[in-house]
Amino acid sequence: MSDDEFMMDDGADDEEYDFDYDDDDDNMDEAADDVENQYYKAKSLKEDDTEAALAAFRTLVDNQSEKGEWGFRALKQMTKMNYLFLNRPVEALKTYRELLGYTKSHVTRNYAEKSINNILDYVGCEGKHAAISPKVSLDTLEEFYDMTRTACEEAKNERLSTKCNLKLAKVLLDRKEYARLQSIIVALRVTCAPAPGSSSSDDQTKGSLLLELYAIEIQMYSDLKETRKLKEIYDASMLVKNAIPHPRIMGVIRECGGKMWMMERAWDKASTDLFESFRQYDESGSPQRIQVLKYLVLTYMLMGSEINPFDSQETKPYKNDPQIIAMTSLVSAYQARDVQQAEKILKANQATITADPFICFFIDDLLRSLRTQYIVDIIKPYTRLELDFLGKTLHISRSEAENLVISLILDGKIQGKIDQVNGLIVLDRFHAAARQKYAVLNSLANEISNLSSHIVSDKLSREPRFGPLTGFV
Repeated sequence: MSDDEFMMDDGADDEEYDFDYDDDDDNMDEAADDVENQYYKAKSLKEDDTEAALAAFRTLVDNQSEKGEWGFRALKQMTKMNYLFLNRPVEALKTYRELLGYTKSHVTRNYAEKSINNILDYVGCEGKHAAISPKVSLDTLEEFYDMTRTACEEAKNERLSTKCNLKLAKVLLDRKEYARLQSIIVALRVTCAPAPGSSSSDDQTKGSLLLELYAIEIQMYSDLKETRKLKEIYDASMLVKNAIPHPRIMGVIRECGGKMWMMERAWDKASTDLFESFRQYDESGSPQRIQVLKYLVLTYMLMGSEINPFDSQETKPYKNDPQIIAMTSLVSAYQARDVQQAEKILKANQATITADPFICFFIDDLLRSLRTQYIVDIIKPYTRLELDFLGKTLHISRSEAENLVISLILDGKIQGKIDQVNGLIVLDRFHAAARQKYAVLNSLANEISNLSSHIVSDKLSREPRFGPLTGFV
């Protein structure tokens, strides 16, 4: 029910077909019409004269003979105006307290719940009014939620009380108030606790609620860099089957899981989770899909994959997105092994790439991967190469170039050694294959010789031996 809908009273008597209206009924109808007119007249003043609108709504509330829906609506408008447009959170708190007094019996339960949810949305900087919601002290915000929980307990509305706790948890998470958030998480865990003889995953409602709680926890532990607890929550969330959560919730869980795998250098698992996160965010219309797509592209490059992440049906529409086009160019430079071009792209697109601390953390790994692949390609026609030349080509110092070559030699990606006196890479280009062949043959010959010795020894130990005088020994 919106503020523009009219309430229709059923004044007909179901048992009679002749309607007799007495003077009292006429007076009540006139009074109801008068209050309704006052409400819409006050509402029409909102844009031109906010103070006059507040005064008109206050008059309507004070002059009611008894509490009713139009008084509830007036208080809802006053709360919204004070909080969003006049930046008076304390005054909004007062009118909100009055409004909660109407929820027990003066308005329908569904309408009251919807109105309270809308108010808590803009108080928590969510919903369509998030952009104009003012920055309010946390103590004032908590008063809104505390009053709501108290009203819910009195009305025995557990569902709304749980939603209130979830909204407060999101506010505390956004403000990084992790100490206060922990107490709310404890309360929500009690709500999610299964009935005796069952599990949370058996109840679809509790399963969905549990995933929403896990999404909050996993973000908290991700921010706190508590990897062990993060992994515990991630594993627990993957076990919840009987639930139908909002796609955004699964997007959050999968995103944090993907970032966790990236920190552990488990690129295959990271790419799987990040792709699923992107898909869920895309389904929910969340703008976070763009950021997750950047993480996915970065993962493909770090794992050395030759697959272009923009070839899939889901990601292709975003290939030319203004926020993504820099990553598209970076992929092209990476696949072409063009280190200089990659560095130019990173330097020219700091706002869309390296401004993200998480991406920035992996830039050195990305450049190292690109440089090592460049070295493998560039040394192919040579038997000797100067380390200074490599350093100059890659825009790094000689010592950094030497470390890269050492890692490639130790990984077996190139065959050769380093002449540190002359600053050269000496590549074993022409005889490495032959030596490897002879080494294998030598190893095989040694194995055959050992096997032959073992057979002879075993045979001699089983044959009888003869003495010179006595015959058999």
